[in-house]
Amino acid sequence: MATRSSVRRHLLIYAGVTPFVVFAVFPVAWMAITAFKQDADLYRVGQAPFWFHRPPTLEHFERLFTQTYFTTQLLNTLQLAACVVAITMVAAVPAGYALARMRLPGAENIGIAIFATYLVPGIILFIPLARVVGGLGLFDSWWALVVVYPGFTIPFCTWKMMGYFKTIPLELEEAAWVDGCGRFGAIWRVVLPVSRAGVAITGIFAFSLSMQEFLYAVVYVAPRSEKVVTVGLATSLIRGDIFYWGSLMAGALIVGVPIAILYNLVLDHFIEGLTGVGTQ
Repeated sequence: MATRSSVRRHLLIYAGVTPFVVFAVFPVAWMAITAFKQDADLYRVGQAPFWFHRPPTLEHFERLFTQTYFTTQLLNTLQLAACVVAITMVAAVPAGYALARMRLPGAENIGIAIFATYLVPGIILFIPLARVVGGLGLFDSWWALVVVYPGFTIPFCTWKMMGYFKTIPLELEEAAWVDGCGRFGAIWRVVLPVSRAGVAITGIFAFSLSMQEFLYAVVYVAPRSEKVVTVGLATSLIRGDIFYWGSLMAGALIVGVPIAILYNLVLDHFIEGLTGVGTQ
């Protein structure tokens, strides 16, 4: 009886989860099918589009790597994301710690105010930020985005880190102080190792935000060799009313799958960080 009840419970769980799994996997499956389909097979409207009716092909990947700047743009994007994550973490971690631990007057309101700056629409800021980029002589270079992106990644990540540091018991730091550590020693030896989940999730958010941004990237960077992949794919493979769907999906697959794998590798820290912040 207990076994039957357990089987029934598991069947109900899987039945409830299945629609969400299908919903999540379908875009990736569609990208993979489209990326490997021949053009003649891709535009056959009279046949089921969910499988191959002609042999798979690599011509879309060949066009992507030989007729566009995809490789260069992908490298630009990864370098940009790495720089933004480094700048964001250097700024957000100490700022979040100070707001959570230093008992500054109005620290909670300051944290909310910092987060509120993240909510300001980018379309309002790109004109004044253009003066900053122009003053630094960074127009038409992806380094312009390294200057601009921390403006919205740092506020958000500071707020996340502030919430996470509040979940760490103050007694851990006090014990480190008793053992002879100063405040900086306690932060380095105790707080940061304990808060690695929060640091991981914050870095992931900064990486994702810098990878997916479009407005600043299309406004400040014009040369194809300097574009990031989010803009480069659209401008290279959409020409008037002609859409190179196979190559577009191939590029999206190459960019999207490694990011999904990265999230999966740090999934435990990701969930731990979310639940830690959520308890505030």
